[in-house]
This record gives sequence, C-alpha cells and structure tokens, in this order.
Amino acid sequence: MKGARPIKTLFLDIGGVLLTDGWDHHARRRAAKTFTLDWAEMEERHLLNFATYEAGKLTLEEYLARVVFYQKRRFTRAQFRRFLFAQSKPYPEMLELVRNLKAKYGLKTVVLSNEARELNAYRIRRFKLDGFVDAFVSSCYVHLHKPDVDIFRLALDIAQTPARQIAYIENTPMFAQIAEGLGIRGIVHTDYRSTRAKLALLGLRDDEEAIHETR
Repeated sequence: MKGARPIKTLFLDIGGVLLTDGWDHHARRRAAKTFTLDWAEMEERHLLNFATYEAGKLTLEEYLARVVFYQKRRFTRAQFRRFLFAQSKPYPEMLELVRNLKAKYGLKTVVLSNEARELNAYRIRRFKLDGFVDAFVSSCYVHLHKPDVDIFRLALDIAQTPARQIAYIENTPMFAQIAEGLGIRGIVHTDYRSTRAKLALLGLRDDEEAIHETR
C-alpha cells in the first residue's frame, strides 16, 4: 500500500483465530452430552456466571460449583476439568503465519482476548503462545471485556504503537469494527488463506506468499 505507514504491531484474538474457542456453546453441548447433563439448565447457569468468571472474578472451581457441581454428580471435578481443557485445539497454519511474520518484520504481538484465567493459562502453556506473543490483554487479567472499548484503549497503551500501524486479526466482525473506530486496521478472520492475503495487502507477506509470487 503506497504511502501507508507500515504495520508494526499485530493485535490477535485467540479463540477462533489461533485456536478453537475454548468453552463455547458447541463445547458446552458436547459436555452436556458426554456427562448426561440437562443442557438447558446448564446453559442458563453458565450465562448467569460466565461474564464474571471471564473477568477473573470467579475461579474455575467456583464457576464449576455454580454451573455443574451444585448437586451431586457421578463424575468428578477433575474429569470435567480435563474435558473442558481438551476442547482447545490449535489452528497450525495461523500459528505458523503469525510466528513467521513476527520473525520476518520484527512485529510486536499483543493478544486481545475474552478468556477466563485458568483456561487462558492452560492455552498459553499448552500451545506455547508465550513463545511469540509479547503481551496478553486478556479479560481475566484486566477485568474488561470486548466489546468494551476500554480494553482496546488499554491494548493501545500497552503496545505503544500508533493505531494506524496496528493490524487486528479478529473473527467477530463487531470487535474488528470497534477497533477500526480507534484507527486500528481490522481484519475479520474467516480462514487462513483470506487472512494471509489481507495481511499481504498491508505489506506483511510471509515466505509462502513470496514463493507464490515468484512462480
């Protein structure tokens, strides 16, 4: 993009971009089926508690006590926790793309994510996100949630990069639009190839992109 200022920082969502969503309604439905739980009752309790849990104001044990273990069960908390954590899967191409772009262009990388503390810590450790992410602006740490614009402002303060030199990869269009309202360049992620192409238009081309251009 001629005349455009180069991208210096990537803002990244985790769930739906780098990894699968950790505990979305699909995962909860699988849990209800696996553990023979009343889906409607579990979901109602989840909706009443999850915002508080995601904001770091409830521990995982407290969340499970309210949503699942408010009555005696035939399975243990340890079994349910293992199932919950196991729902997280990587998107290898996206992980590799971000690692490659960071190394090639010397980018700052900042995660901007709504995630609960224990699940966030597990995902960072399990998929080695701290190997290429410089800062985690997670809801459980900062007690702010997307779509609250203040979480985006906080990420800008932490990044110390002008908004127009930041690209934000996010799978929820509304959140990308809010970031754009602050001058950040939003990329609505739907799949690896389209996101790679959008980044290339901003001047961030990975090695694979360069190989295709020389053929």
